[in-house]
Amino acid sequence: MRRKLIAGNWKMNGSVSANATLLAEISAAGFDAAKADVLVCPPYPYLTQALEKVQGTSVAVGAQDCSVHDAGAYTSEVSAGMLRDVGCTYVILGHSERRSYHAESDQIVAAKTLQALRAGLTPIVCVGETLEQRESGATDAVVGAQLKAVLEKLESADIAKIVVAYEPVWAIGTGKTATPEMAQEVHAFLRQAIASFSAEAAATVKILYGGSMKPDNAAELLRQTDIDGGLIGGAALKANDFLAIIAAV
Repeated sequence: MRRKLIAGNWKMNGSVSANATLLAEISAAGFDAAKADVLVCPPYPYLTQALEKVQGTSVAVGAQDCSVHDAGAYTSEVSAGMLRDVGCTYVILGHSERRSYHAESDQIVAAKTLQALRAGLTPIVCVGETLEQRESGATDAVVGAQLKAVLEKLESADIAKIVVAYEPVWAIGTGKTATPEMAQEVHAFLRQAIASFSAEAAATVKILYGGSMKPDNAAELLRQTDIDGGLIGGAALKANDFLAIIAAV
């Protein structure tokens, strides 16, 4: 049975004081670490603070992106090796906001995935479709192509080291929601896509749901066969909500 992973993506939110309160509440909650892995992904300036605040707990810290480069004259870029050096263990890659606002292609996401793996980080590779793509029946084609671009660059052993996150762009902050059954259908498709590259990896790779998982829908989503956790946005900024999602495991 795959362990669940509840990952909080803080996006561009936080402050030193607010982070200290949030992390203290999460760290002190005493959730059952045997049931799920818990991860927080703050903006770059707060990574060291987060690492210090969760030291000695089972909470892991990850970043929201990394560079395709190892080092050099790339102003504002942060390498996977730097993230690992400060203590991060995960990195989110290919988030819909990176794809949309920064024009990140499938090939760039694949290159970043390779960099993360080489540095010893666990990449959380995001895939997802827009409302127009879903309504035109292109969901499988879109998410399949996004995932394939990454998988075809990896050896079977490395495929087993990634995490995949399905984030239906049309269900994030729009008022529209994907039912657990709709989410499960796409997760099952993604697992089959992984199996076409490595059946062994498909059995162990975690596939997270990133379409506005909240305390009131978490339990039903997490009961689905191929939903192995959540990539949490807004709810990750509220300790009570984030802990309620963890408890739903």
